[in-house]
Amino acid sequence: MTDLTGKVAVVTGSSRGIGKAIAQRYASLGASVVVNYANDQDNALRTVKEIEEAGGRAIAVRADVSRLPDIDVLFRAAVDTFGSLDIVVANAGIEIILQPVAEVTEEEFDRLFAINTKGAFFTLQKAAELLSDGGRLINIGSTTTVSPYPGMGLYASSKAAALKLVEIMALELGPRDITVNTVLPSAITGAGVFTDVTVGDTFHQMNETRPLGGRPGTVADVADAAEYFAGDLAAWVSGQTLVVAGGAVQ
Repeated sequence: MTDLTGKVAVVTGSSRGIGKAIAQRYASLGASVVVNYANDQDNALRTVKEIEEAGGRAIAVRADVSRLPDIDVLFRAAVDTFGSLDIVVANAGIEIILQPVAEVTEEEFDRLFAINTKGAFFTLQKAAELLSDGGRLINIGSTTTVSPYPGMGLYASSKAAALKLVEIMALELGPRDITVNTVLPSAITGAGVFTDVTVGDTFHQMNETRPLGGRPGTVADVADAAEYFAGDLAAWVSGQTLVVAGGAVQ
């Protein structure tokens, strides 16, 4: 089992869904965790309570990752509260929107890119400034960036930039023994994953053809990958992308 005792982890967008599962997993492995949220304070506090009731340590910090001052506040809270910063998961993002490219408005473009692109970029940049040598940076992306699908032009392009960023940061931070990697989940199921029922139904139908049992992926499957990249077994793995898609070939 991975041992994260003494480590401090920040997981952006962790009041629900994938982020919550990763935050809870890290806490169960001994890490002190910062649960980040932008608007959903109730669920963030609930996540912290669940972690504490299970014997872990956590705090909730509000920060909108599209705003650089908020990102600074987030990481400073981690260091001030727990003493260091060792693992950062850039998970916050606007969920999948099914929309043809021809129908995308400038406002919709700006909204998705502010969170999914700008937010991921500066979360990883600011994290690297405070991260302990030997630390871990993990980006949570999407298989839509490597598997074209109609209606995904806006969402997929907003998530794609971080793939190249991860590869370059892995080179730049290698001298500090910091690893930088990406997890690419396919469609998954679980509380807080898809609020748009149409989107959820579309991707769950796709899961029926997955080689591994035809079951939908779960937030726990993604947390498994995030656990791997955070632990000692991945100490010599950097600049890589791990697809979590039930065996579907990308």
